[in-house]
Amino acid sequence: MIDLPIRDDLRGLSPYGAPQLDVPVRLNTNENSYPVPDEVVEAIGKALQAELRDLNRYPDRDAVALRSALADYLGHGLTVAHVWAANGSNEVQQQLLQVFAGPGRTALGFTPAYSMHPLLAVGTGTRWVDGRRGEDFGLDAEHAVAQVREHQPDLVFLCSPNNPTGTALDPAVIAAVLDAAPGMVIVDEAYAEFARPGTPSALEVLPGHPRLVVTRTMSKAFGFAGGRLGYLAAHPAVVDAVQLVRLPYHLSALTQAAARAALSHRAALLSTVEAIKTERDRIVSTLRGAGLTVADSDANFVLFEVGGDQKTAWRALLDRGVLVRDVGLPGWLRVTAGTPDETDAFLNAMKELDR
Repeated sequence: MIDLPIRDDLRGLSPYGAPQLDVPVRLNTNENSYPVPDEVVEAIGKALQAELRDLNRYPDRDAVALRSALADYLGHGLTVAHVWAANGSNEVQQQLLQVFAGPGRTALGFTPAYSMHPLLAVGTGTRWVDGRRGEDFGLDAEHAVAQVREHQPDLVFLCSPNNPTGTALDPAVIAAVLDAAPGMVIVDEAYAEFARPGTPSALEVLPGHPRLVVTRTMSKAFGFAGGRLGYLAAHPAVVDAVQLVRLPYHLSALTQAAARAALSHRAALLSTVEAIKTERDRIVSTLRGAGLTVADSDANFVLFEVGGDQKTAWRALLDRGVLVRDVGLPGWLRVTAGTPDETDAFLNAMKELDR
């Protein structure tokens, strides 16, 4: 093994990534299982074609047209000045850490949650503090505030809906953390479009909270995972600050054009959301009917207890052609809600595990 002068805090770490295996049913990365509709494929193709002649020129560095389209989608009185976009919400969050955290500063999160958050912290030289969740994976305001007051973090990550557990946060938790946090509060809403009726978004409390940032993605509900487009909504001062660390021309002209075309056809792309929610709820009710413990879900996935070693159960499902996600929680697995046929395949495989 070659001994490279890797940073000490990166030695021994493994890169983020779920297994990419060629199996009949892939339900491990929370993708939208429905292909892009023909009308959207055509629109994106035309948008890309229009950009090809000018690929000798750099793209719009500030992606103004795209940010305007994203602000229009989000509503809540937001404008282009409140929105920033990058290659996936991961890059957006990395930029936020670069600006508001980094060496000598601290980020606080509450796991189990999105496993990239601590990796992004390490990558930016930020000290990571794990505030942990309760045994039932819940997060209440009292515990969250106690952790904030103890560690005085420069940046707090909250996930709503939370990955991998799936449940949205009580708005009281976000409000309490905002009141207590001395630095920035990031609410990761990657799965917001799948939330159950009546679930509020942190976008509703953006006014009056200049240290609040809401991050979103087009990878999930929009079925645009291959397009790599994430974004944030925040006070315009936050958008200005993030541009201090963004790489020059970080969003290609092709990415911007494809994302604008997708947003202009959002009704077609988002038409699958209700179908996915139906499959999610079917998974929850069926597994609970079989006697398994299942977390409530406001996302496009379900976390469920397997009643034994999750690695054995994961392999048994894979042997039956169904790939789910082992998120590292002893006794638990996570499955993406896909098409009805994919749900059938998963549930049938689960029945076979019980025999």
